This record gives sequence, structure tokens and C-alpha cells, in this order.
Amino acid sequence: MLDVKWIRENPEAFVKGLTDRGFESPQGTLNHILKLDEERRETIQTLEEAQASANTASKAIGKAKQAKDEAEAASLLEKVAGLKDIIQDRESAKRLLDGSLRELLAGIPNMPADDVPVGEDERENVELRKVGEPPAFDFTPKQHFEIGEELGLMDFETAAKLSGARFVVLKGPLARLERALAQFMLDLHTSEHGYTEVNPPLLVRDDAMFGTAQLPKFREDQFAAGDDYWLIPTAEVPLTNLARDDIADEAKLPMRVTAGTYCFRAEAGAAGKDTRGMIRQHQFYKVEMVSVTTPEASAEEHERMTACAETVLKRLGLPYRVVVLSTGDMGFGARKTYDIEVWLPGQGMYREISSCSNCGDFQARRMNARYRPKDRKATEFVHTLNGSGVAVGRALIAVLENYQEEDGSVRVPAALQPYMGGLTRIEAPK
Repeated sequence: MLDVKWIRENPEAFVKGLTDRGFESPQGTLNHILKLDEERRETIQTLEEAQASANTASKAIGKAKQAKDEAEAASLLEKVAGLKDIIQDRESAKRLLDGSLRELLAGIPNMPADDVPVGEDERENVELRKVGEPPAFDFTPKQHFEIGEELGLMDFETAAKLSGARFVVLKGPLARLERALAQFMLDLHTSEHGYTEVNPPLLVRDDAMFGTAQLPKFREDQFAAGDDYWLIPTAEVPLTNLARDDIADEAKLPMRVTAGTYCFRAEAGAAGKDTRGMIRQHQFYKVEMVSVTTPEASAEEHERMTACAETVLKRLGLPYRVVVLSTGDMGFGARKTYDIEVWLPGQGMYREISSCSNCGDFQARRMNARYRPKDRKATEFVHTLNGSGVAVGRALIAVLENYQEEDGSVRVPAALQPYMGGLTRIEAPK
């Protein structure tokens, strides 16, 4: 959520930020915010003046009674009663204006960082680097679902009977491969990258989803689980909310946490996209990284987090590229995002496997997550960052497609073999 004071003092930057993000009616939105803000500040001023007058009159009542001036005391009592009516009215008006302003701000995206490329969509994303060479095959490489189904270890038909479209049943070595990938990533991030592993709840309340900006704007993309409960769309939600309503000591920052969890997304806006296979599912496994740090350190932390996710792909021997997202392709709460896209030979293209975002203080304001600088008394909002470290299901897809053999078997990357009980090749059950 954006700071109203910043909007009031930087109206041109606000309009430009919304325009660059393709937000509808930036100037009209600004005017609406400023109008509500002005009414709110005027209401607060009237309220404070009435409260001050009431306090002064109350003290005067005591003095009038001490002086046995009953007429003056009665007059002052009448004045206080009138002021109480004004105070009650202004308090009610302030609550309504606070709610209206909060509701309006809740639907406004974060401002993009100055170095984010301006563009309408993914076509304006900018490639930063490519790492690794796509493998050369002397046969036509297959897509992951062809490999998995021919192995008899990936079953979409049974999953559809159980749960409908966009689910899968993994069996035998493929089920173990998914588990191995998650364990490998978590071990890497905790033992080498300084993250603390967390096992968070998969059900969260409304305020947690609001804090990381899944609610209210993206309600249709979520799975509700009863009154005031939601299945998490990503572990970013519970991990980032660990800092909610807290004031951290600067010396304890950055806070770096990671978790491997199932994630649940309705994919309401994905009709017709990636209907075959495991690319886009309602339920999937992902290892998530979250950092909470100071404003001065967040840009460097963003680069560090992205490098941690890249290390996963380097250890797995998977070719990939890193792109910086344009203003039109960036997520709602992000001020800058790097996408890591892994090469999929079966599709002959790079596909997203990790998205690392610096959200600045956007989520922190929604969560009231603050820290106390060592050289100042006043608290400040922290900066929050999140990134896939990486999406486990998509890593499984990438391993299947990049390590496939002509006979339909799949080689197991060396980094995963200890997690696979020494298995070096996945073959169809005999």
C-alpha cells in the first residue's frame, strides 16, 4: 500500500508510475485520493479542535464550581455537551474516510523502480543474461507430459477423476524426484544461503492475504477454505506475515526464511493456457524465499536472492536466462522483478521457473511491519522481498525435458542422486 503523504507530495511521480503500469485513469485516481485525504485531514483538525475545547471547558467547569458560579458551570456543561456531539460526529466521519481511503489505496499497485523498463507486457521484458547452453539432441525431444505418461509415472486421467482438470498424480520415481528436488533446494538455501527453514500453516486468514496483497484485488484467483480462511497461493503469504505488527531491531535484519509448501491457485485468468501437463496447476509444490530488511539494503538483497535461485539451476545443470520484467508485466505488489526462465527442449523455449521481487515498503505498510533504526528513535517500515527458490513442479519438468534419452528414460542430475537413493536413471517400471 502506498503512503498518502508521498502521493500528496509527489503527484506527478504517482501519475507517471500508474501510467507506466497501464493503470486505468491515473489522474482521476489521484484526484480521488487527494479529495479524500483533504477531507480526512480537515475532519481530523476539526476533531482535534473540538477535543481541545472540550478539555479546556471541562477544566473551567471545575473552577466555576469551586467559585460557586453555577450559571457559568451550567453554561460550560452545555458547551461540553455540544462539543461531545461534534466529537462523536467527527470521529464517525473520520472512520468512514479512513475506510474509504484504505479501500481505494488497497487497489492501487506499487510504484515501479526507476530502472524498470516501461512496457505494456512481457514483450518489453529485458534479458539480462543467459547461463548454460541448451542441450543438443540427435532425436526430437519430447515434452514432459509425453515423457511422464510413457514412463507410466505421470497420470493426468486419474487425477481428473479425483479432482478435475489441472491436477496430476505422480508415481514411483517421479514422486520421489519431486520430493528430492524440494529437499535439495531447502538444504541448499539453509546450509549455504543463510535462510532459516520454516514450516508454516497452509491456511491463512483474510488479514494475512491482505498483507501480501492477494486480497482484495485477486480474490478470484484464490481458493477460499471457509469463513475468513484461504489456502495459500504461495508460502510468501505466511512467511512475509511473520513480520506483521512487529517492530524488529535493525541488528536482527535481514530476516531470511524459506519454506517448501504446496500452493493452491484457482488460475481464474488462465483459461486455455497450458492445459496439457504440469506447467499451470491448481496445486503445486514450491520452495519460497522471503527476506525482510532495511530500505537501504533491499536492492542488494534483491540481487542476492536472485543469485540464490540461480544457484539451484546451476547445480542441476539446467540452462536458463534472467529477465527484468517491464512495468506492464510486473506483479501488483512489486517495485522490481527478475524472472528466471529455464530452457524446456520439448517446448523449444524458456519458461518461468522463479520470480524474485523487491516490494519495497508496499507490503510492510499493509502489515504494519516496522523496524527501529539504531541511530533514530522513530520506527520505519521494513522492505520485503520474495522469490521462488524454485518452483519444484517446473524444476521437475525441466529435469525431465533436459535429461531425457531417446529410449524414454531420464538421467538423474548428479546433485539429486543422493536424494534419490543413488538412482542415476528413471525408467519405466518392469
